[in-house]
Amino acid sequence: MQFEKKELKKKSENLSDWYTDVILKAELADYAPVKGTMVIRPYGYALWEKVQEIFNGMMRTRGVENAYFPLFIPHSLLEKEKEHVEGFSPELALVTIAGGEKLKDPLVIRPTSETIMYAMYAKWVHSWRDLPVLINQWCNVVRWEKRTYLFLRTTEFLWQEGHTVHATEEEAIDMVMTAQDWYRQILEDYLAIPVYQGTKSSTEKFAGAKTTYSNEALMPDGKALQSATSHNLGQNFSKVFDITFQTKEGKMDHGWQTSWGLSTRALGGLFLIHGDDNGVILPPKIAPIQLVIMPIKKKDGDAKVLLARCEEIRETLTNSGVRVKVDGREEPSVGRRFNEWEVKGVPIRLEIGPRELEADTIVLVRRDTGEKVTAPRKEIITSVQKLLEDIQTSLFEKAKKFRDDNTRDAVSYDEFKKIMSTTRGFIRAFWCEDAACEAAIKEETKASTRLLPMNAKKETGVCVHCGKGAVHCWLFAQSY
Repeated sequence: MQFEKKELKKKSENLSDWYTDVILKAELADYAPVKGTMVIRPYGYALWEKVQEIFNGMMRTRGVENAYFPLFIPHSLLEKEKEHVEGFSPELALVTIAGGEKLKDPLVIRPTSETIMYAMYAKWVHSWRDLPVLINQWCNVVRWEKRTYLFLRTTEFLWQEGHTVHATEEEAIDMVMTAQDWYRQILEDYLAIPVYQGTKSSTEKFAGAKTTYSNEALMPDGKALQSATSHNLGQNFSKVFDITFQTKEGKMDHGWQTSWGLSTRALGGLFLIHGDDNGVILPPKIAPIQLVIMPIKKKDGDAKVLLARCEEIRETLTNSGVRVKVDGREEPSVGRRFNEWEVKGVPIRLEIGPRELEADTIVLVRRDTGEKVTAPRKEIITSVQKLLEDIQTSLFEKAKKFRDDNTRDAVSYDEFKKIMSTTRGFIRAFWCEDAACEAAIKEETKASTRLLPMNAKKETGVCVHCGKGAVHCWLFAQSY
């Protein structure tokens, strides 16, 4: 059958144009009237709801509860933490007039919630019995971006931000590491995005944090995407906001804090990594629709019997835990509908026509490879479940191979510059950990330190830029 193809730009020819085109044509999002903002359409939002469902389950195992804090933050509150406000100042959106009157203390539209949440924590925490505080919120934040990109970098975006207070530094560090493990699970096990985990440099860490841990993924154009971060805040914010408690020994101490966040930009990474010239490809574990059933009738008399069989199959698969949709529309044509579901990235297409009806079989088509498999209807549950598992594994392994193949070592600065000007990707290189060297590398190659890998051991080497002694190999990359 000659399928009708919806015009779609080619990923293999122009990644940026393809990305924007596929987001719009797959009905994941659309541009909003305010520059830099977007509307997340129902299909795209269903993906975010799956992320919420999965992550809420993870947080419940640790006793983290969801809450909601105000969108507006008094500017004076933000100014309490000097490093924090300086880090966000260029991106702030301010409300200066409200109710027809100029505000004495402008209101910041939430860029992140440390300050507003910690002002409340100071009211709630008095004793060791009030600890730990384990709170997360799902919300929108605003950071005034100059160059925007659907999902990957928008003025307003959605995220979760966890904020905790602990009685000891050890408990806080354990919380940060737990959040890192949650992020690794959701990125690798569900979104099929392989990540490097590690520590940010002093200049790249979150403003006001003691230590920042990152999850870095590699995109098809060789650029890194910071996909989620966790921060050990130490006692920095608790001292500024006076979050104090009486210890079991009767002494007064400041709380030890953490914050950690994952945003809708991770979905942008998902679309970039797994898509192809025919549209997006969704990993089965995160896909809102895992299988679409397509009745293919040859004549008008087939329709009623075919649709009845499709409903039987839908019920069988739904009862086994598969997310299924029957597409029994009369219009558009079958070819056009095939194309629509390809663009949307549904992992499996199930085809059934008069021939399959007579033979009591089904045809399963993989979105990632296009491979077709004919299976007996009585084996439908095991056939579909195995195929979903295979697709999930295959997508991760393919992305991991690309990431590994594009992670290179650079001993000399000439080698470093050559890689960054050609293939890009991640570079492992010694760095002296001097901020001046880091800034020079970024200025000359557009590459920044992405992280020091977890559990990195001290080695003996020389800085790839200045030649001074260095003890750690860092990961560098250009980034979104």
